[in-house]
Amino acid sequence: MQARCKHTESAESEAFNASSSQTPRFKPRPDLTKSADTDGRDSDCGADRTSTLNYDQIFDQAIDRLHTEGRYRVFIDILRNKGAFPNARCFAGHNGPKPITVWCSNDYLAMGQHPKVVAAMEEALHDVGAGSGGTRNIGGNTHYHIQLEQELADLHGKESALLFTSGYVSNDATLSTLAKLLPGCIIFSDELNHASMIAGIRNSGCEKRIFRHNDVDHLRELLAAEDPDVPKLIAFESVYSMDGDVAPIHAICDLADEFNALTYIDEVHAVGMYGDHGGGISERDDAADRIDLIEGTLGKAFGVMGGYVAASKKVIDCIRSYAPGFIFTTSLSPVLVAGVLASVRHLKQSSVERDGQQAAAAMLKQKFRDSGLPVMDSTTHIVPLMVGDPVRAKKISDILLAEYGVYVQPINFPTVPRGTERLRFTPGPAHTEEMMSELTKALVEIWDRLELELAQAA
Repeated sequence: MQARCKHTESAESEAFNASSSQTPRFKPRPDLTKSADTDGRDSDCGADRTSTLNYDQIFDQAIDRLHTEGRYRVFIDILRNKGAFPNARCFAGHNGPKPITVWCSNDYLAMGQHPKVVAAMEEALHDVGAGSGGTRNIGGNTHYHIQLEQELADLHGKESALLFTSGYVSNDATLSTLAKLLPGCIIFSDELNHASMIAGIRNSGCEKRIFRHNDVDHLRELLAAEDPDVPKLIAFESVYSMDGDVAPIHAICDLADEFNALTYIDEVHAVGMYGDHGGGISERDDAADRIDLIEGTLGKAFGVMGGYVAASKKVIDCIRSYAPGFIFTTSLSPVLVAGVLASVRHLKQSSVERDGQQAAAAMLKQKFRDSGLPVMDSTTHIVPLMVGDPVRAKKISDILLAEYGVYVQPINFPTVPRGTERLRFTPGPAHTEEMMSELTKALVEIWDRLELELAQAA
């Protein structure tokens, strides 16, 4: 009987570590045509069989389920107006573009519009062209990449940093690689960690323990139950972007010290916005030196695209050398990297954008509260408005766009648990008080129209 092929970690490592002089060998492909027996008749193994499998029906049913549950995702067709954020143009369902105001962008500080960023990208484009030329190993290791990694390492007080094509990839590639390098590693993961962190943990193939959100007592119980000599990694976020709450970083680091565990923090929704230089919550709380790996994005507060991880030289060298998500993909365009470099350098020196964002968030929360809208408690720049139903959340979003020229996406399962569907507002330094007053008035009218209950903060 022919053995069934398995995709195993050992096989993967063997293939990965093969020298360039080895020539791959492949088994001959089986003959899939009908075979004849000695009498010239077709054998049973080649007999015709009719399949009733309908692939289109399976796909239709999958999409229909999303429509039925009210969580089918529709992506808006817009163009932002350079230099006039949060103003944009919406093309869907109109005779030409319709002016709208964007309230849900993760370009939190409008750095994607900043003159320094745009100028740096234009200069790089005319200097080196559009693309990077391939993977970092082959032709995509530009001077821009090296400069940005040095800036990011300095931002977090680490020895080194490594760029990835997105924040999702940096989480997935780093977590999966780390756990494979640590024999018998167990990852302790906050239950509300981002999908990219969950993907990295799953792809590592290691054991995992899920602790209740921000519950250090539960985390302690889980850590204490394991063998002291087993490698451990605690993975958590600084700002949880759907609820807007913050992790107890020092308390988690205390446990890491006690149980000899590594720490991995996702600062995606904090870098650029917190700390004197934009190093995130870990800088604000003076905890960066206690964290082994700090992961961040370049596509939110920094306004462009990409992801990264900062750590010691040894850790970064291991990720660089072993992570398929870094090795086998084209590197970021130097044009993008040049823009991020300008953004990071600016936000290291300027707090104007951070201060403006915090003031705008506080003002919008207060306006929502004063109007009785069910704004959720949040200690950060995230302003979530609870709806609790996917169909109604989508309806409110549709009315805001069609009648008021306001764009905010509904947040549904699996991004948030069922029954906690919401609208998520991200006011920034360019949102004016007049815009906030108009938005609040529109929401109160829609709440009344749909016979939703106005209440105090959830």
